[in-house]
Amino acid sequence: MEPICIVIADDHPLFRDGLRALLESVPDTRVIGEATTGTEVIEEAQALQPDLILMDIKMPGTNGIEATRRILQTSPHIRILILTMFEDDESVFAAIRAGARGYLLKGAVQEETLRAIRAVARGEAIFGPAVASRLTHYFSSMQPTGKSGPTHFFPELTEREYEILTLIAQRKSNAEIAVQLILSPKTVRNHVSNILSKLQVADRAEAMRAAWTAGLGQFPSEDL
Repeated sequence: MEPICIVIADDHPLFRDGLRALLESVPDTRVIGEATTGTEVIEEAQALQPDLILMDIKMPGTNGIEATRRILQTSPHIRILILTMFEDDESVFAAIRAGARGYLLKGAVQEETLRAIRAVARGEAIFGPAVASRLTHYFSSMQPTGKSGPTHFFPELTEREYEILTLIAQRKSNAEIAVQLILSPKTVRNHVSNILSKLQVADRAEAMRAAWTAGLGQFPSEDL
């Protein structure tokens, strides 16, 4: 069998060196590139077309979540395994929405890392034990109330933020949202800023598309 061709995206040289040494110690994986920023890994993915990318979340410039989203827009066949120190709900769910096929913490033992790489390369979805436990707890705690809410689509958002995102999906301006919710324009702007940060999107248009994807509002007949 051909080895799994891998790009490592992480801004810590010692961690990259350790991963490379691990991957070079087994016959079924091959490192074909490395990147230290989100912009670099997007370029590497386009140029090298690897089978799999090991993606950190926090990197200079474009973060790993946004890099994942952009890579999969043009190269959906590439598998992406998030390998990070962050296990908070916000990061986990943002990675899943961006299209990552796996999520593993950097403290994982080498055997676990290799198993995850092989599983994701086969097309499976794989999550480390700690992350899997959080996902299981989240989905088991969901109550079928019959109405949409932040626990159903965007668990990282507060109820107010979810309400504002819903109005953004309806193409409401900040001024219109302020009037409808009886809030000051400054308060609305602060909520919108928090929404962009939590969803890890670059601007209002991307937040709107994320909301449409989740079923809030409808996709327009043509792009914004």
